[in-house]
Amino acid sequence: MIATRRGLQRQIMLVFAGFTLAVTLLFALYAVAFVYTVEDRFLMSQMDEEAAYLVQERLRTGAWPSPRAPSMRVYTDSKGMPTAVRAGLEADPRRRKFSERSGRSFRLLPIADGRSQAWLLYEVSERSVVRPIRGQIFFFLGWSAFVALVVSLVLGGWLAQRIGAPLSRLAHAVEAMQPNDLPDRLAAGASNDEVGVLARGLEQLIRRIRAFIAREQDFTRDASHELRTPLAVIRMAGERLAVESGLSDEGRAHLENVLQSASQLEQTVVTLLALAREQTIDSGAERTCLLPIVERVIVEQSPLIGDRPIAVEVDVPDAFAFAKPASVLHILLSNLIGNAFAHTARGEVWIDVDGDLLRIANHGVAIDPRVRAEMGKPFRKREGSAGFGLGLAIVQRLCDRYAIEMRIDHDETGTVASIRCETPETKRG
Repeated sequence: MIATRRGLQRQIMLVFAGFTLAVTLLFALYAVAFVYTVEDRFLMSQMDEEAAYLVQERLRTGAWPSPRAPSMRVYTDSKGMPTAVRAGLEADPRRRKFSERSGRSFRLLPIADGRSQAWLLYEVSERSVVRPIRGQIFFFLGWSAFVALVVSLVLGGWLAQRIGAPLSRLAHAVEAMQPNDLPDRLAAGASNDEVGVLARGLEQLIRRIRAFIAREQDFTRDASHELRTPLAVIRMAGERLAVESGLSDEGRAHLENVLQSASQLEQTVVTLLALAREQTIDSGAERTCLLPIVERVIVEQSPLIGDRPIAVEVDVPDAFAFAKPASVLHILLSNLIGNAFAHTARGEVWIDVDGDLLRIANHGVAIDPRVRAEMGKPFRKREGSAGFGLGLAIVQRLCDRYAIEMRIDHDETGTVASIRCETPETKRG
């Protein structure tokens, strides 16, 4: 969190420094351009004034006089001009500024009296005011930029500290939060600005989360007792009633439906309670052999078959295991195998292993493609299903919770549910 706070302060300071440096460089460029432009305009005004005098004397005497300034000369052609000026003029007749490697600089101005043309050449090397003090100008501009940069860094650091400190405290408090230890006064001492609004909003959100957690814990505790107990009583009473000899066939069929519904509801309650409880998922859990669980689930779900002609084929090796808790696998297989039993009118239900896949396949009525696309969503079920449409949705949540890969394929002949986990052979490989 300290690194985050320093990163925010550094960003603010860098923005201030970058903006100040850019503005300083821009104004320095304008200042240098202004100085050179003023000097150039001054030199050109001297040449214009001298050119007017020369033209006037030419008209009066008929000859080009000598310029009054010793650094100016009049040429009627380019032959007598300095080499740099002559070469530059031949390359570009419109060029007016020239310089030699020796450091001398020239300005050239064409003059004419209506009958002939000449050129006024002005050597400005010694007349330049900017060139001798150019180093001092750059030194002054550099120091000015440095001072402005330091001031901007100081102001940026002060502003970053003023803005970043409350935000840093809030971020530190949020980072230190634990699911079982939420802070009571997150907005204590917060100012009435954006950070304060954020802190108060988070504090209200934490209160709501606490209320949600309390309600969920109360519901889980109450449901575990208030739902399981009557379901167990219904199941035990139904089992005792089933052995009564005086029960009619129709009454026995109704009783069987009651027992199946109670079993399904009990299984749903167990699954939902398992999902509602906050448990740490250990990826390195003890490996659980699946064959005993499969056999137990088949016995538990066998009432769903009833008197239908259904055969169950199991081909699961003894050593085939998943690194998941046995309770989770029991809930998962109870839903999948129970669905296979419930939606098979006749034929076989296969439970076998293909590589690292555990497959549960059954023959059944083809599912409408529109219904197939909705499978796995809450309260979505196929036609003729006696359930509530929650089974596959619960199974999917369970798989997501415990990182189990599940796939359900449908075709015209039936459904295949596949579960993928790491097998011992795969782990050794």
